[in-house]
Amino acid sequence: MSARPMECLPDEIGSLFLFEKLTPEQLGRLCEAGRVERYEPGTVYAEGDPATCFYVMVEGTVVLSRRVGGDEVEVTRTSQRGVYAGAMQAYLGDRVPQVYNNSLRVTEPTRFFVLPADAFADIMLDWFPMAVHLLEGLFFGVKSTQQAVGQRERLLALGSLSAGLTHELNNPAAAAVRATASLRERVAKMRRKLRVISEGAYDRETLAGLIEIQERTAERVAKAPVLSPLEASDREDLLSDWLDDHGVTEGWRLAPTFVQAGLDTDWLEQVAAAVDEETLPSAVGWLNYTVETELLMDEIQDSAARISHLVDAAKQYSQLDRAPFQVADVHELLDSTLLMLSGKLGKGVRVVKEYDRTLPRVPAYPAELNQVWTNLVDNAAAAMREAGGEGTLTVRTAREEDRLLVEFGDTGPGIPAEIRDRVFDPFFTTKPVGEGTGLGLDISWRIVVNKHHGSLRFESEPGDTRFQVLLPLTAPASDDPPQEESV
Repeated sequence: MSARPMECLPDEIGSLFLFEKLTPEQLGRLCEAGRVERYEPGTVYAEGDPATCFYVMVEGTVVLSRRVGGDEVEVTRTSQRGVYAGAMQAYLGDRVPQVYNNSLRVTEPTRFFVLPADAFADIMLDWFPMAVHLLEGLFFGVKSTQQAVGQRERLLALGSLSAGLTHELNNPAAAAVRATASLRERVAKMRRKLRVISEGAYDRETLAGLIEIQERTAERVAKAPVLSPLEASDREDLLSDWLDDHGVTEGWRLAPTFVQAGLDTDWLEQVAAAVDEETLPSAVGWLNYTVETELLMDEIQDSAARISHLVDAAKQYSQLDRAPFQVADVHELLDSTLLMLSGKLGKGVRVVKEYDRTLPRVPAYPAELNQVWTNLVDNAAAAMREAGGEGTLTVRTAREEDRLLVEFGDTGPGIPAEIRDRVFDPFFTTKPVGEGTGLGLDISWRIVVNKHHGSLRFESEPGDTRFQVLLPLTAPASDDPPQEESV
């Protein structure tokens, strides 16, 4: 915007609170280095432009705004004389990017005292050397603190992932170890039983029949139906009675294994028809080892598949082998996060998934969305621990106009009314010392709002707190991904 230069009067700028303690000589130097300009309604400077000037309002009305996603959000509107904006960090030089951090516009004819950035830096360093050192320390100290605590927040998320993954991997790994030991024992017994059978007076046709039954048995194990407890109990009784009637000892011990494998009395009749009555108990025992062996191999296979699934979930969570920005299925991201954090949620928390699977994939930074899910789930878990360690975590997805909604609801005590305005503030936390950094929601807000052009909001009352993430269903008009930003 063009500005009309006006006379700089030392007495007038000396009446502004920023300069009221300066000497006449200092005010004169300000007028020499700077200028007074009159702006008509419109934009003075835009966020992200090179910061070339420091502005102090003499009279008029100013509006400061920030870009949040694709929207321009008004931060301040004031007519107070002496308010200032612009190149306020010029004294830091090239150690930080010298760009405007907000946009400035005026709504009526407004006069500013305008000081070029290099002149502002020289005056600050010349007149207030101690203050400049203090401001430098404050600026870089806060920045370092935020980076350090932000890194700790990421490490906490990684710790949650590791704890959850260790917890989930332990069960299938232990099951596989137990099944392998049992399998070795069963195979050894089956070899001994085969030797006993081979020493009997069996012709080749009888042995071939037994082997055929063994092969059909293995096939039936792979296709065993899932029975209800009542159905399984009834079938066990039938098998146990049949075994007792045919002279097979400890039929009550063999029956549950046969039922689990999907075998019935018809199958036993086929075995009885293939051998004589004297050999039947040994043949049934030999086939029992076949059944147990197949079941143990199924258990090992299931355990290995479970471990593979967990590793895939961990890769999905961390996104280590994927592009930073991609079109992603939020349900896959949610499932991987919930799986990683299942150990931290505890047995007392029931997880309910209310997914709308018809929702499309969305353009996103999946690894960072997983960090958002982690923070929100972790906060929900902490709230329910406060309420006794029991409750329900409901994760819901839905479409809300042109955005995708992801909602995390918990049955904890709720957020007190007096702190609801502060939950997104950096370093604000209600967790005990050492358990929270106060950056989880701040980081989540910036990931959702700044990087994904979405929004993060919450509703809370005792027994029902809901954090809602809203993400655009389509990428911004530009084909480029959203601007990278440190979070």
